Parts: sequence; structure tokens; C-alpha cells
Amino acid sequence: MQPKSVKILVVGPAWVGDMVMAQSLFITLKNTHPACQIDVLAPAWSLALMARMPEVNEAIAMPFGHGQFNFFERVKLGQTLQAKAYDQTILLPNSWKSALIPFFAKIPVRTGYVGECRWGLLNDARRLDKTLLTMTVQRFVALGLSATASLPPAYPPPKLSIQPEQQHAVIEKFQLSAFFTQDTDVDADAMTPKANQPILALCPGAEYGEAKRWPVAYYADVAKQKRAEGWQVWLFGSEKDKATSAEINQQAGDVCVDFTSRTSLAEAVDLMSLVTAVVSNDSGLMHVAAALDKKLVALYGSSDPRFTPPLNDKADILSLNLACSPCFKRVCPLGHTACLTGLKPDAVLTVL
Repeated sequence: MQPKSVKILVVGPAWVGDMVMAQSLFITLKNTHPACQIDVLAPAWSLALMARMPEVNEAIAMPFGHGQFNFFERVKLGQTLQAKAYDQTILLPNSWKSALIPFFAKIPVRTGYVGECRWGLLNDARRLDKTLLTMTVQRFVALGLSATASLPPAYPPPKLSIQPEQQHAVIEKFQLSAFFTQDTDVDADAMTPKANQPILALCPGAEYGEAKRWPVAYYADVAKQKRAEGWQVWLFGSEKDKATSAEINQQAGDVCVDFTSRTSLAEAVDLMSLVTAVVSNDSGLMHVAAALDKKLVALYGSSDPRFTPPLNDKADILSLNLACSPCFKRVCPLGHTACLTGLKPDAVLTVL
């Protein structure tokens, strides 16, 4: 007899890094219920990430922006989703409003942390013990297990799946064919950097705030040094990082290929799958690099590497562990950001 295909709706998080870490939950669900169908309701920007997660059956775009309430629209969306007949929903956000859609979809098992007094909306409400579940990924994965499961849980690392045709598409679009050769030992269509020209990706942005951003001059120093060693250096970021990347490139002597604000998220992921190593602030792209199994140098200032580390054995985590950090502030409350300015380029170059 074939096992029953349990249908699960996951309400996804609103940040890139959290969405990458949510794949650990999806993998856990598949390991526990191999025949399960996982649909994910999440912001539209995240659909590109989920298209690279083979565990996800369908990604459904959340039509509301971050922070928007839209009560009646959430009710209508929930009623629309009733037709999908989900067996369970797992809510990764802790907000009250995020629980409305599954409630009105009449999903029989609604799992999530108590959050904002959600007792009436959840019927599998879990209490979050932050001293036991110290990492975000543990908190996500625990919701995919029974309420009596042993905690903290083991968590499989995220693993984004990039197809050769996706790599070829970005190589062609951005005219990069001179940098690559076909890796016939792995896959006749796989592309890898030429042996004499490895590629370093720099990710100088951090959506949360400047207290997570390593100094521009330090990134420029790393770019100059690696370029002198024969590496290509690529810059990645969103429109908000455009000025920062331009300044890094200018200080480095215009030696970088700057993809900042030139790519979609999907294209940035596919391009990053082609690089040799990555240097990044604690950001969404850091988690993308980890999920692509890249050699990674992760730079931590105001945030805590024990809470949201890159889930990759190849990652070197650099943090000064000052008495004032982690403060989790967007801007340094002491005005010096010593947790990052004290982390010198040589420390990064040593482990690259």
C-alpha cells in the first residue's frame, strides 16, 4: 500500500536568510514523511529561492507586503485555500496575522509557536524555549516534529539545487563565458571557473542595518589582494547596496565585476553557484552562499553567530566577541562599531 500523501502548507518567513534556513524544515518533513506534499505561502520575492528547493511542491505568493494587516483579504485568501485540502499547516512567523490565513483555510492541524496570543488560531501550539532552541534553524525544524520529540533537534543543512541550464543562462546574459570551462568530470553541462582564475564573491550589504556591515575599505583591500593573486572579484547586492559596492570597486581600482542591483534574486543565486569563495556580512546572501556549499568567510558584528550561523562546514565565522556584542542593534549604540572595524582584512585573507 502506498503511504498517504500528507499535504502540508508552510507559512514562510519574510527574510532571505530565514527562507534559506527554512529548507532545513522542508528536508526534515520529507525525511519524516517521504510522500508528503509541501506547499509554501511566502513573499513573492522568495519564489525564486523555493524554485531551487526540490522539496517544495508549490510556492504560493503572499499578496501582502511585510507588516501589512489586510484582515479581510487574509480571510478571503484562506477561504480560497480551503480547496487545496491541506492536512497541516506550519507557521514559521510568530505574528497573530500570519495565523489568520490557515485558520480560515480550515486546515485541521495548525502548528506554530504561541507568539502573539495565538491560542485560538493554533490547535498545535508550542511553547518556545529559547534556552533549549538557541538557533533559528532549530526552531524551524522543531515545528516539523511531534510535540513530544527530543529537543534540540538535529537539522539537515539547506542545499539549493542549481541546474546547468540556469548557470548557462546567467553566463550568457552577463557575457561571462571567458571565465568558465565545462566540468566533464562532474556533468558534461556543469560550468566551473578556469583553474587559473578562481572567483571571489563579495557581499557587502546587510538589510538589517549598518552595525552588520564590514567597512568598505576592508572589502576593497580584500578585493585588491585577491585580484593581484589572479582571482576575479564579483560584487553582489540589492539596489540599496549600489553606492556601497561602487565605492568598494572605486577604492579597489575598478578591478571588480559589479552585479549589485543588476540581477534578480534568482540570477544572483545562479551566479553565486559559479564562484569559488564568498566573503559576506551576516546577511541573506551569506545563507545563500552556505546553501550552495561554497567556501565562505562570514563576518559578524552586532549579530550572534550562535543564533544564525551559516549552515555549512566550509564556513569560517569571524567575530571578535567583544563585551558589547552581540547587541542586535541596527546602528552601533556606542558609535564606534568596533566589533567590525577591529576585524581587519588580514583576518579574512588568512582563511581564504
